[in-house]
Amino acid sequence: MKVVGLNGSHRRDGNTAYMVSKALEVCESNGFDVEQIDLSDRDIRFCTVCEACKGKYACTLDDDAMDILDRLVKADAIIVGSPTYFGGVSGRLKALFDRTFPLRRNGMMLSRKVGAALAVGGSRNGGQEHVIQQIHAWMLIHEMTVVGDKGTAHFGGICAARNPGDVKDDEDGMKTVLNTARRVCEELGER
Repeated sequence: MKVVGLNGSHRRDGNTAYMVSKALEVCESNGFDVEQIDLSDRDIRFCTVCEACKGKYACTLDDDAMDILDRLVKADAIIVGSPTYFGGVSGRLKALFDRTFPLRRNGMMLSRKVGAALAVGGSRNGGQEHVIQQIHAWMLIHEMTVVGDKGTAHFGGICAARNPGDVKDDEDGMKTVLNTARRVCEELGER
């Protein structure tokens, strides 16, 4: 079984990337194949609502979105991480979410996949729960099985970090990230 981690940050090696990589390490140590996709390395244009994906799994835009969608389809679980920008997900991640129409319109291709969310913000109460809700909403609209963290009883992995690398010092937050990954593994193990 495979777990894909999406790093929705504009930074390849920032706090969000660290959280996603640590979550994937937990999954890998539990015997799952893992892959991290850093959206900072990808060209993802805005959906133009051209309707080309209605009735066929395709997109008229020539960028990296369809490659990412193919990888999501092959995954058994998807862990999505985002920094918090003005109480919401990054624009880069939102652009990808909007481009997932072909998955929904052509047989609900993410249905029943396990989904989990991670968020980091500049302060402990910096809007991370709103980011988690946005990610969960996207997952629920795709009929995914959404899990939160285990043991710490939250919505998912939530960290506070203002500067690059600060997330490593947020022990309480990283505990929720690791517990979220454990919950993903547990759910996959029950299938």
